[in-house]
Amino acid sequence: MLDICLLGTGGTMPLPGRWLTSMIASYKGRMTLMDCGEGTQITLKMLGWGFKAIETICFTHYHADHVAGLPGMLLAIGNAGRTEPLTIMGPPGVFEVVRGLTVIAPYLPYDIKMTEVSIQRQTTRVNEGFHLHTLPVQHTVPCLAYCIEIERGRKFNPQQAQALAVPVPLWKTLQKGEEVVHEGETVTPDMVLGPPRRGIKVCYCTDTRPVEPLVSFIEGADLFICEGMYGEDGFLEKAEEHGHMLFSEAASLAQRGGVKELWLTHYSPSLTEPEQYIGNARVVFPNSFLGEERMTKHLAFQN
Repeated sequence: MLDICLLGTGGTMPLPGRWLTSMIASYKGRMTLMDCGEGTQITLKMLGWGFKAIETICFTHYHADHVAGLPGMLLAIGNAGRTEPLTIMGPPGVFEVVRGLTVIAPYLPYDIKMTEVSIQRQTTRVNEGFHLHTLPVQHTVPCLAYCIEIERGRKFNPQQAQALAVPVPLWKTLQKGEEVVHEGETVTPDMVLGPPRRGIKVCYCTDTRPVEPLVSFIEGADLFICEGMYGEDGFLEKAEEHGHMLFSEAASLAQRGGVKELWLTHYSPSLTEPEQYIGNARVVFPNSFLGEERMTKHLAFQN
């Protein structure tokens, strides 16, 4: 249903064996990329999911470790044969940033559409059933957290439709949530559909302090991918100064938000052995895991 891959886990600069933080989501043959630091195209090539199906690139903010890989990525997408338009979205400044970065990638076989996301909580419909929610967070520059939500349709009751004498060709319209008129009678979706059903929710948050609105934003997520710049609680002052999080702070958000699973990412270059500090997260939220390069998860609707 929804496939998630953490392409890289590094913050600030790539290291041998550790690419810069980026995540890709694949849904119904279409892909959405979150952040694109230098080298993102390399780890994506290693993953083997291809480039052509990337239709949206989302930026959390415009520090180099999150955007400098864009020109190469756009060229790789073009070389893969894409001709359909591609959307790039991010906080205010996206137009200037993309124009600057694409000076060295001026000839692409597809159009780029840019969407500037205002610094407030909002929702964007990417394609049918796939929604992106954004939330402003607290970093040294304007920054957004993202949430992917896959809608699940309400269960159709054919017996009820038959009892209302609705012809079968009209059932699909009702399933889409649209009312129909048959023999002068209006039939609404509520008359033939069951209660709302839980979909799939994945949140991606990096380069921020653990601000309070994040708790409700990530509430009930199946997967929460969150920065853990520093593993030791002794780095709190540094985290506060630079707008980052500790392992324990990310875990506290996961616990308070009632998420199912936490993946830590965006490690400081000085954090060469993050496995030494995973206990600082698990003592707060036991279902915490260290993000690794090309770590993947398949998410499906639950019964």
